[in-house]
Amino acid sequence: MPRRVLSGRVVSCKMQKTAVVQVRKSFKHCLYKKVLFRTKRYAVHDPESLCSVGDLVSIIESRPHSKTKAWELSSITEKGG
Repeated sequence: MPRRVLSGRVVSCKMQKTAVVQVRKSFKHCLYKKVLFRTKRYAVHDPESLCSVGDLVSIIESRPHSKTKAWELSSITEKGG
C-alpha cells in the first residue's frame, strides 16, 4: 500500500520528538465555483527535533508512534523565520 505524502507548515515544535504541521488543502465549491481552503493539523514524529516554527516540510504516513502521531518528517523543504 502506498504511503501518503503531504506538505505543510510547522506551527508548533514545543514537544520532545514531535512537531505539529498544518496542511492546507484547496477545493472548488460545487455550486458557487469559489475556491475554498481547509486546514488540518498533524502530529509528526521528528526524532532529532530538526524543524522549527515556520518551516515548510514534507511528511509521510507511517506506523502509529502514539495515540495521535502516525506521520513522520520526510524532509525540510524551506526554512522559515
